[in-house]
Amino acid sequence: MSEYRIWPGTGKLFVRRDGKPIFLGSSKAQSLTLQRKKPAKLMWTQAWRRLHKKGLSEANLKKRRTRTNKVQRAVVGLSLDDIKKKAAQKPEFRSAQRDAVLKEVKDRKKTNKAKSGGGAKAAASSVRAPKVPKNVNRVKVPKNVK
Repeated sequence: MSEYRIWPGTGKLFVRRDGKPIFLGSSKAQSLTLQRKKPAKLMWTQAWRRLHKKGLSEANLKKRRTRTNKVQRAVVGLSLDDIKKKAAQKPEFRSAQRDAVLKEVKDRKKTNKAKSGGGAKAAASSVRAPKVPKNVNRVKVPKNVK
């Protein structure tokens, strides 16, 4: 009942009707067992202390928290191996690559401009009538009114 130690030569052995032996250390424990009291409802028993988390050791008082693990995953268009290779590259190499790509793009734009004829078309396309939203009511002004 109480789960306290029963020293040799003390206590009583009580056998229940179903045949299970119960060792009772004191008359208090015997009386409460015969009254069919639940040990978890009696504050002085170990069962109550366990149920209400009393007397835990200091080592277990510190809350444990699980740390989040960083997981690298592939991105659309790049596999995980490609990402790792890029991370391993030296910054000078990567900046040189970037400069080369930018230079290539600029050269391509120059050649496209030269092919299309350049200035005359570009100037004409840049001067356009301002766009008016469709939901705005336009007021027509007669031509003869000054």
